[in-house]
Amino acid sequence: MSFFAILCALLIEQVRPLASHNPVYGGVLAWTRWTSRNFDAGKPHHGWVAWGLAVLVPTLMTLGIHLLLVFTLGLPFAVLWSVAVLYVTLGFRQFSHHFTDIRDALDEGDEPLARSLLAHWQGVDAAELPRSEIVRHVIEHSVIAAHRHVFGVLAWFSVLAALGLGPAGAVFYRMSEFVSRYWHHKNGAAVQPSSVSVQRAAESAWHAIDWLPARITALGFAVVGSFEEAIDCWRNDARRFPSENDGVILAATSGAVNVRLGGGALSPIPVTDPLPRAQAGDSMADGRRLDSGSTPGREPEPGHLRSVVGLVWRSVVMWMVLLALLTLARLLG
Repeated sequence: MSFFAILCALLIEQVRPLASHNPVYGGVLAWTRWTSRNFDAGKPHHGWVAWGLAVLVPTLMTLGIHLLLVFTLGLPFAVLWSVAVLYVTLGFRQFSHHFTDIRDALDEGDEPLARSLLAHWQGVDAAELPRSEIVRHVIEHSVIAAHRHVFGVLAWFSVLAALGLGPAGAVFYRMSEFVSRYWHHKNGAAVQPSSVSVQRAAESAWHAIDWLPARITALGFAVVGSFEEAIDCWRNDARRFPSENDGVILAATSGAVNVRLGGGALSPIPVTDPLPRAQAGDSMADGRRLDSGSTPGREPEPGHLRSVVGLVWRSVVMWMVLLALLTLARLLG
C-alpha cells in the first residue's frame, strides 16, 4: 500500500499545498528548541542525547500510531495515516513557488526581482549576481530541495514501510535534516547558541542518513538524463562541493543536463529570526560553501531551469513506476 499512499499524498499536495506557517511546523520547531535548550550541555554525549530525543521521539510516535491503527482499526486507517504523514513531509509545493517566481522574473527580464527573490529565499546577498549566476544558484538550491523534500523522503519511507514500520521513515529523514539545519543556524544566535557537540552530532547523523538517498537521487537523474555524462561528472566532480552527499547530486545534475554548477558561495545575510530561512525548502546558504571550481558544462541560462524541471519530474515518474511494479509483483506473489 506504500505506492498508493505516496501517490495520494503527492496528488493532494499538488491540489492543496501545505501552508508554510502551520501547526505541524510550529510544533516541530518548538520541540527542537526544547530539546536543545534542556539537553545541550556542551558535552559530546549531550549532543547525541539531544539529537536522539529531537529525532527519535517523533519517529517512534509516528510508528506507534501506525501500529495502533493496524491492530485496532485495520490497514485502511493505517494507510490514511501514512497519507497524512507524507502530506506533511513529502512534496514539491513546499519549495517550488520560490523556483517558479524566480524563473518567471528571469523570463520577463526582471533580474533585480530575481536577485531579490533569491536573497529572500536563501537569506543571502545576491545584489551583485550576474544572470548566469542567478540561474546556477537557483538550480543548485532547487535540486537539493527536490532531493530533501521528495526523493530522500521516498527512499526512507519505502524502505521502512516495506519492513512494516509505516511512515516512520519519512519522519525520521525529515527530522534528521531539520535538526541539523536548525542547530547550525542557531549557532549564530545571540541567545543560547547551539554547542559544537550538538552540531557535530546532528551533522554526523545527517550525513549517514542521507548517504544512500543522495546516491539514489543521483542515479535517478543519470537514468532519466544524459547517463554517461552524469556518471562521469559524478565520479570526477562531486568532490568540488564541500558536502559529499550534496556534491554527488549536484555533479550528477550537471552532467545530466550539461550545465556548469559549483563555484563561489553567496554570503549569508545576518538574521535574528531563529527559524531557518529554508524551513520550507533546503539550505545551502549556511556559509559552508567553498569556491572549489565548477563542473564542466554550458554556462547556466534560463533554459536550463526548464531542463531541470523535466529532469526532476521524469525521475519522479521513474521511481513511481518502479514502486508500482514492485507493489504489483507483491500483490501477485
